[in-house]
Amino acid sequence: MRLPVLAALLTCAFAAPMLAGGVDAMTDAERTAFRAEVKAYLLENPEVLMEAMDVLQNRQAKAEVATDKQLVIDHKADLFADAASWVGGNPDGDVTVVEFMDYRCGYCRKAYQEVEDLVKADGNIRLILKEYPILGDASVASARFAIAVRQLHGDDAYKKSHDALITLRGEPDADTLSRLASDLGFDAKSVLDKMASPEVTAVIAQNQDLGSKMSISGTPTFIIDSQMLRGYVPLDGMQQIVAAERKS
Repeated sequence: MRLPVLAALLTCAFAAPMLAGGVDAMTDAERTAFRAEVKAYLLENPEVLMEAMDVLQNRQAKAEVATDKQLVIDHKADLFADAASWVGGNPDGDVTVVEFMDYRCGYCRKAYQEVEDLVKADGNIRLILKEYPILGDASVASARFAIAVRQLHGDDAYKKSHDALITLRGEPDADTLSRLASDLGFDAKSVLDKMASPEVTAVIAQNQDLGSKMSISGTPTFIIDSQMLRGYVPLDGMQQIVAAERKS
């Protein structure tokens, strides 16, 4: 990542005198001497480049955070008040955690128990799960199953299917999902038929549209009140962010 940054810095170094009209007014000999002087200075003081790159990267990081905060504001209703998404934890919690997740995502599976622990230990977090299958047909099948179960049997049934799918070891083919539905106490044929319904398709399309608008390209992605976290965050990190959001 540092090579493009370095190129930008060198461009700025040569462009600075140009902004003052210096380079255009230089002779070829003066221009060559100026460039040699800049090169010599940078070779003698390479730490200057490192410091400048750190400053630039910090600025870029701050700009990205600001952009993400604005995205959360712009899409607040779809994130926090979407009737199509499951809501767990404390429905009246003072902090809301939204997770865009994919059942076949290794980091979503890694985060699963930590999110569970966060919500349970805190007691005042509202958790919203957004089905966001982006890793192929198996991801889509798993998401369709979970959404179908919720639409047929409600929120408690959805949570049971969510827990089972996130820990599922085999491929979520028709036979596996049929057995899973039966194991969870549901009529397998009804669930599998519902998976292909327009209502289930609409939920996935809605989440994908929202994710596209928010430039979400990976899972898990978390929104904790005003902050967007792109990627896995360990439990202690999420706890710190929740605490900071409560103070803000």
